[in-house]
Amino acid sequence: MSYTVFALKWRPKNFSEIVGQDHIVTTLKSAIEKGRLGHAYLFAGPRGVGKTSAARILAKAINCKEGLAMEPCSKCSSCLQISESRSLDVIEIDGASNRGIDEIRVLRENVKFAPVSGKFKVYIIDEVHQITADGFNALLKTLEEPPPYVKFIFATTHPHKVIPTILSRCQRLDFRRISAMEISAQLEKIAKAENISIDKEVIFTIAKSSDGSMRDAESVLDQLFSFSQGKISIKDVVSVLGLVEQETLFAITDTLIRKDPKAALSLLDNIIDGGKDTAVFLNNLIEHFRNLMVAKVTRGDEKLIDLPADICERLVRQSEAFTLEEIVGAFNILANTQEMAKRLESMRIPLEINLVRLAHDKKGAATNIASTPVKEAPPVAKAHPSEQLRITPVEQSRSAPAEQPRITPVEAPQAISLDEIRISWKNIIDNLGKVKMSVATYLNEGEPLTVQGELLTVALPRSCSLHKESLEKRENKALIEKILFEVVRVPVRTQFILSDDVKSNNDHESSAFIKSALDAFNGRVIKEG
Repeated sequence: MSYTVFALKWRPKNFSEIVGQDHIVTTLKSAIEKGRLGHAYLFAGPRGVGKTSAARILAKAINCKEGLAMEPCSKCSSCLQISESRSLDVIEIDGASNRGIDEIRVLRENVKFAPVSGKFKVYIIDEVHQITADGFNALLKTLEEPPPYVKFIFATTHPHKVIPTILSRCQRLDFRRISAMEISAQLEKIAKAENISIDKEVIFTIAKSSDGSMRDAESVLDQLFSFSQGKISIKDVVSVLGLVEQETLFAITDTLIRKDPKAALSLLDNIIDGGKDTAVFLNNLIEHFRNLMVAKVTRGDEKLIDLPADICERLVRQSEAFTLEEIVGAFNILANTQEMAKRLESMRIPLEINLVRLAHDKKGAATNIASTPVKEAPPVAKAHPSEQLRITPVEQSRSAPAEQPRITPVEAPQAISLDEIRISWKNIIDNLGKVKMSVATYLNEGEPLTVQGELLTVALPRSCSLHKESLEKRENKALIEKILFEVVRVPVRTQFILSDDVKSNNDHESSAFIKSALDAFNGRVIKEG
C-alpha cells in the first residue's frame, strides 16, 4: 500500500474541515446559498493556510451531482474526480510555470469549450502573481466577461504583485495565519487518529514553529513520527527543528533578573554547544521579551500572546520583575544586536556582550529610550563645566564668599564652545550607544570641528561617506541632537562633512562598540594590530 504524507492525507475535503478561516467559509457558503457566486476570486494569504484546498472545495460544491450545495457530498463521480485531481472540468494551473503570454493564449482558447460533465468549468491558478504583465493583459478581456459556465479562482501569497487591472476584476478573500492553538487542536486530532504518542507540550511546540501554516505543522509531525522511536518527545522536536525550548528562554531571562552575567554566558554557551543556531535563539529571545511586554500590559491575554494558559501565567509572573520601560529597553538592545551582528559578521560576540550588558546592571542597561543616566558633577565645582563657562564676568570678579555665581538659565538659547563639546564628546557617544549602537559607532568615527552659534559641524574621514549618509538620516540626526541636549543642556544642531584631515578611528579605546566589550568584561587592550 502506498504511503500518503499527512499534509495530503488530512487535506480538508469540505468546508467544515477548513481550520482557522471561518470568515472565508461563511462568505463562500453564503454566496452559494444565495446564488451570487462571482466569476473570478482571488484567494490571498500566507503559505499552507488552505487557499488551494478552499478552491477545490468550492469547485466540488458548484459541480456536485447532488446539486449546488453549501457542502459537497464528496461521494458523487464529480466530487471524487476533483478530489483526485482528474476532473476535466477543474483545471489546476501553476502560475510559475505557465506565466507567459503563449500559455495564457492557450488558456483563453480553451475557455470557449463547455464543461464535460459538470455545471461549471473551473480554472484554479496557483501563485498567480508569477504571471507576466503581458500574460495578465492577454487574460483581461476573458476575465472580465467569461462564458457563464467558467469560474476563475486565483491563489497567491503575494497579492501586491498582482496588477491592479486583475485585482479590480476579482472578488478578493484574504486568508489569515492560523493561530498556534487552532493548529494544536488539529494536530491532536491527527495524532489520535494515527495512534501517535505525543504530549500536548510537544504538539504546541510544533504548532508554534509552523508560523501559522497548517501544512508546515502537519509535515513536521509526519517527519517526527518517522524520526522518533515510540513516543515523540520535546527533545525530538528541538533536535529536528533546531528550536530553543520555552524553558530555556525563561531560564536565561531569570539570569538577567538576578543580574548574573556569568550564568547568562554559561547558558548561552550550552545552547550553542547543543547545536542551536544563535540567530534562531536571538529571534526567540526577542519574541520572549515581546511576550513579556504583552503580558505586562494585558495581564496575560492568551489571544494576543498565542501561547498556552500555563505559559501565559509564567510570563505574567516573570514580567513583574521588570518595569515596562526595562522590558522595552531590553527589547531594543536585543534588536540592535541583530544590526551589530551584520556589521561584525558574527552573531555570538554581540549577543554575548549585550547579554552581559543586560545582566550586569538590569536597570542601567534596560532603561527606557527616552532616559539618560545622570552624570555626577565634578568634585570642585557644583555646576556642569559648560555652565561654569557661561558665568558672567561681573559675577566672577566678586570676592565675597557668601555670593554664589549666577548661572544663566539653561532654557535660554546659549552659545556653546567647541571645547565644551569635545569635553563631553565621549559621554555623548556612550549615551548614544545605549540607544542605538550603530549610530554611536558611525559618529565615533568623526570629531567635532567647529561650533557657530547652535550649529555643530562634525568632520568624518573621506572613507566614511556611508557613515555620513546614515548620520544625516532624519531619525538618526534627531536622536543625536536629542542626546547632545541631554548631555550639554544646550540646544545644538548638527551637520556632517567629509575631511582629509580626519583619520579613520581604529583606536580600540575610543571605539564605542569595543569599549562596551571592555567595560562589560573589565578588560584592557593588550596589543593593537
